[in-house]
Amino acid sequence: MADEQNNRGAFLIQEHFCAVMGAPVTARICAALAECLNRDTRTGRHVLDWPGEPTADALPLRLVGGLHALDLAGRAPALSQVFAGTITESGAVQQILRDTLAAHDDALYPWLGGPPQTNETGRSAALMTGLIEVARRHGPTLELLEIGSSAGLNLLIDRFRFDLGGTLFGPADSPVTIAPEWRGAAPAQIPLEIASVRGVEIQPIDLGDPVAADRLRAYVWADNPERLDRLSRAVAMIAAKPVDLTRGDAADWIEARLADPQPAGVTRVLMHSVVWQYLGAERQARIEAAMAAAAERATPERPLAWVRMEPNRATAKQQVWVQSWPGHGKPAMLANVQAHGAWVETATA
Repeated sequence: MADEQNNRGAFLIQEHFCAVMGAPVTARICAALAECLNRDTRTGRHVLDWPGEPTADALPLRLVGGLHALDLAGRAPALSQVFAGTITESGAVQQILRDTLAAHDDALYPWLGGPPQTNETGRSAALMTGLIEVARRHGPTLELLEIGSSAGLNLLIDRFRFDLGGTLFGPADSPVTIAPEWRGAAPAQIPLEIASVRGVEIQPIDLGDPVAADRLRAYVWADNPERLDRLSRAVAMIAAKPVDLTRGDAADWIEARLADPQPAGVTRVLMHSVVWQYLGAERQARIEAAMAAAAERATPERPLAWVRMEPNRATAKQQVWVQSWPGHGKPAMLANVQAHGAWVETATA
């Protein structure tokens, strides 16, 4: 049976994450929703009667995404003042949210129907941190396989420019430069060549569809306009040259890709960011088993690696973990990372 208090509490958990990540406007909205949600609307009833685990299902971000879409479309002027940070008093924010839920119930309800597509270009810096370590261990040439690619923004990783504490990677003329605040020693400037990048997503976003692109923009927190700018540039990059993104099940796809022939001198890398929690125990187990089997086949000429950026719920930070075969099968934590890649703090910082 649904636990209404638990479902409200998920919004307070999300408020904490937003506050820690420097997003006070989104935090304020989450806190207000925890208080003001009621059963007067279909959307409110569905949230309060949510049958799953609301934090794991990212329930608060589903609803906040729908509200932000109304803001970006200019359909709710009072709500836009909340997103702009010009209305901050808790009672006023709660009343505006109640009014918005009542007036836009039909528009908001569908946002609860699927997990948020929180694809974020800034996370490529975290993944690149792991890839540099893989190249250091096994050689410069990498073949990347990403699960949970969403709209495919991180499949542009070979086309982005990176400034990682002054260490530069990627094309100098890229329309997008990823330059997080770097805490700790900068990575070594080593040779790194990305031979191919492929990804899979159960429900990929087609950024050629303006409606889909606007949906992705709605999931970007209003506190971070620079992220919106990078997103727009990345959308244009994909329009100019599409990425290799397949619709499919992550476990099915990775099992098939790991069985493909692997060229000598190329390290095959499974990578993902903020996706593991959405896969479920059965898919997780299948992917782990497929990687374990592939690790047994790995050789110095055909290495295998796993690079992941996933959340540590206790610290409200993301962590970058790397393991590779042969010789480095024990996972190593390289860095703590802000959820959207705003800063990277190396583990030895």
